[in-house]
Parts: sequence; C-alpha cells; structure tokens
Amino acid sequence: MKAFLSNIRSCGTKWWAPLMANKEHLAEQLTRHRLGRNSQRKGLSQQLTTPLEALKLCDHEQPKCRFIQYRRANEQVKRLGMVSEDGSKMVELSNVTCASPSMLDFIRQQYCMKSLLHSVQHMQARDVDAVGPKLLPPLETPGKIIGVDCNYRDNCYEQRIPIPREPAFYVKFPTTITGALDIIAAHAPGKRIDYGCQLAVVMGKRCRNVSLKEALNNVFGYMVVQDIVARDWNSMLGGRSIDSFLPLGPIIVHRCHVPDVNNLWIRTLVNGKVRQSGHTRNMIFKIDALIHRLSNYMTLCPGDIILTGTPAGSAAHSDPSTFLKPGDLVETEIQNLGKMCNKIIEDCE
Repeated sequence: MKAFLSNIRSCGTKWWAPLMANKEHLAEQLTRHRLGRNSQRKGLSQQLTTPLEALKLCDHEQPKCRFIQYRRANEQVKRLGMVSEDGSKMVELSNVTCASPSMLDFIRQQYCMKSLLHSVQHMQARDVDAVGPKLLPPLETPGKIIGVDCNYRDNCYEQRIPIPREPAFYVKFPTTITGALDIIAAHAPGKRIDYGCQLAVVMGKRCRNVSLKEALNNVFGYMVVQDIVARDWNSMLGGRSIDSFLPLGPIIVHRCHVPDVNNLWIRTLVNGKVRQSGHTRNMIFKIDALIHRLSNYMTLCPGDIILTGTPAGSAAHSDPSTFLKPGDLVETEIQNLGKMCNKIIEDCE
C-alpha cells in the first residue's frame, strides 16, 4: 500500500486533494498536485498528497485524544482509534482496551482522558501507513444536530443585517452525514448549492439547565464540518437536510487538546481558491452561551452535535455568486482540528 501520509505543520501546511470520477474509485484516484498559493498569515505551503494527511498537524508522534472511526482494508468491522498529532502513529482502542468500537458509545462511557493518555503510552503505536485505515465519519448517528444561523459578525456584515440579539437555531438530520473524504451529491432539483465551514461541538454529557460557567465542562470535543445547503430549497429544513450535505471529520479532538476554542482560524477553499477565511473569535454567541441557551429548553445528550455558525464568504452572498457545481472540490480546515476534502458529483440516484 502506498504511503498515506505527509507532514502538515502549523506554519507550513501541506494540502491534498482527491481527483476522482465516481464514488467507487475515490481512494484509487487520489493523486499528487500542487496549489500555487502561499499565505503569509497562515504560512501555507500547499502540496496535496493523500487521504490521511487530514490527520497531520504537527511533529509529535505519541497518540493523543484525537479520535477516528475507521475500517481496515477488506473489513467491515468498525474500529475506534487514537492518532498522533503528526498523523504518523495510531493505536486501536477498541482492540486493546474496554473502549467501545463505536464513537458514540465511547463518549457515553465517559473515559478519563488523563488515564487513557497514560495507558496509551504503554501501548504499541503502529504506523498509519501499515494499518491503511479507511476513514469513516467520527459520528454517524448522533441524537441531535443543531445549528445556529448568522453567528459570525463578518457574515452579518456581508448580508447587511444587524447583529442578532438572540441565536436563531435550525436542525439537520443524521442522514445528511458523510465522511471527510467522501463525495457530496448535487441533487438535481438543487441548483444553488452553498457551502459553510463550521466548528462543531460534540457533547460529552447529558445536561439540562446548565450554567454558563459549567457549559464547556459538558463538551467532549470539537471537529470540522461543512454545512452544505441548497438555497433554492427550504434552506431551514429541506435544503439543509439532503443526504451527504454534512461532511464531518476527519477526527474529533478532545477538549483537553483545545485550550482556547475561541482562538482558531477557519477556512473553505473551492478548487484551490479561498472562499472563506474567518476566525472563531468573531462568533457572536460563544459556545458556552449556545450550550447554556439550548439546555434551557432541551436535554443535551452525549454525542449531540452543535454547529456554531459560518464566517463570511458563502456563495449566496458573494458577487458574483459562486455556488457549487458538479466537479468542484471543496476543502475545509480549522486550526488544530484537521481538514476535509470533498468532491461534488452529479446525483446518480
């Protein structure tokens, strides 16, 4: 098996992109190419390589609380693993510990991360190249997926609307979920397909009426999502809930590795061009406030996902409009949380 990984560094990020013709040959058609764009602010050095490069962030080789769901080649068994910060090493938790192979069940088990990190130091970490895992969505069947609209100041400015005084929530359904390297199907009735990179919160505990002070203590971790929406459908329900319209992953990073979730850059590229470049400090309603508000009128459960909004640059508010079309390649990244790469294809069903 060809090597799956190349280094991604915070001040010299290497990019990858799959070039594929259809669903069946996604992995086989990943090839190398370069994007000739440098960013002084982010220090990008973009060389696109292979699938699990999404897991690589810096040079540490000890597996950390960065969780993946995967299958081995020629297997259908779902497995749970932890990967190192540089993405080169991994351990399979579901084979050597009491951890459930299901991420959702693992979250419900409420493992002590300090103890888990200590145990991992005594496990044999394997090269990711040797394992050759096929990435799955980190969460496939969450109980709830709740998003908040217009939660970035720059997003409100580009729409020329006032800063909201109260958060406006919407829902998506688990059937929209797809993986960090999977295709997005452009369903025929939807002609105005928009993108929106978002930071997703994964709840770790069952909570109700939680205070602002305690809100973040109920979080399990964070991950990258791309909230796809068909603007010419009912965008608050139907247009957001189409199959494959919620790529997420490639990993869930436990909150112990994200000391300041309000200080992360976030961006979307389409065909190698930056469409969104924002920062989580520009959120209007911070994560603790969203959890506090939601828990006032519903019970939040382990594995529930909260989408925290998207920065400026979406297709609907660009001039001219830049809606997605079959053949487009959407790359999504959040600092320290990983990156995704999804191809838009014609819906073949």
